[in-house]
Amino acid sequence: MITPEEPVFAGHYPDFPIFPGVCVLECAHQGARVTAPEPVELIAVDSARFSGAVYPGDTLVIDLTWRRTEDGWQCRAAAATGNGPAASIRLRFATTDGGAR
Repeated sequence: MITPEEPVFAGHYPDFPIFPGVCVLECAHQGARVTAPEPVELIAVDSARFSGAVYPGDTLVIDLTWRRTEDGWQCRAAAATGNGPAASIRLRFATTDGGAR
């Protein structure tokens, strides 16, 4: 849940708080890091499309889908709240240990 006490709300529209897109992106990145099929490191944000606002008190759900690529991994993140879709993000990762786990 995105708590109203998040420090980012103080500067991001104090009279009309919205969870910044970059924070949604960071949530997707952190989720990807802990669910990666092997040790990886982020090398690119291939795309980030924001389709709905995330407000204080919303529960942000991020569904992650991993796909192996020629040079590492791609993770697609679909972020949503109870109000509907919030973002569609594509992250690109390189393996950090040659694939051994």
